[in-house]
Amino acid sequence: MKFQFDIGDRLRVVEVHRDASGHRITVDGRAHHVEAVRVGPDGWSLLVRDEPGGAARSVDAVIAPRPGNGTVDVHIGGYRIPVHVRNGLGRRSRDVDSGRGPQRIAAPMPGKVVRMLVKPGDAVQPRQGLVVVEAMKMENELRAARAGQVRDVFVREGQSVEAGTPLVTVE
Repeated sequence: MKFQFDIGDRLRVVEVHRDASGHRITVDGRAHHVEAVRVGPDGWSLLVRDEPGGAARSVDAVIAPRPGNGTVDVHIGGYRIPVHVRNGLGRRSRDVDSGRGPQRIAAPMPGKVVRMLVKPGDAVQPRQGLVVVEAMKMENELRAARAGQVRDVFVREGQSVEAGTPLVTVE
């Protein structure tokens, strides 16, 4: 899966691929092998290697979502880093930002779809809720940016989703 994140004033391109022993994560073209274990409701213990078989460093991270806007605070090494997950499989086009083109609503982080608020063919208004995703014990209602009609619904209630999973398209 390929994502784009706004971290500070920088756009970061991140690709994530599962393998037998964890994940291969490429950030702006630099690859890392990561093994992750959840420790508590918001915490993760990570073993990060810059090359296969290389020395691992241990990193503890806490991820705290901000309600409703696709931003999470990542706490690592005593720092709080606001990270904004861009919609539409990590892609945000000028057309969507300017009010043209389809709105592609994607999961801002891994979670579970707890409620579908629309179905294909429904007319929606700006800021109308489309889908509710539970992540780290918080419900996040994802909303339409502008008026339109629901073209596609890609998920169902109860389905687990990864960050960037397409949920709904509105035209």
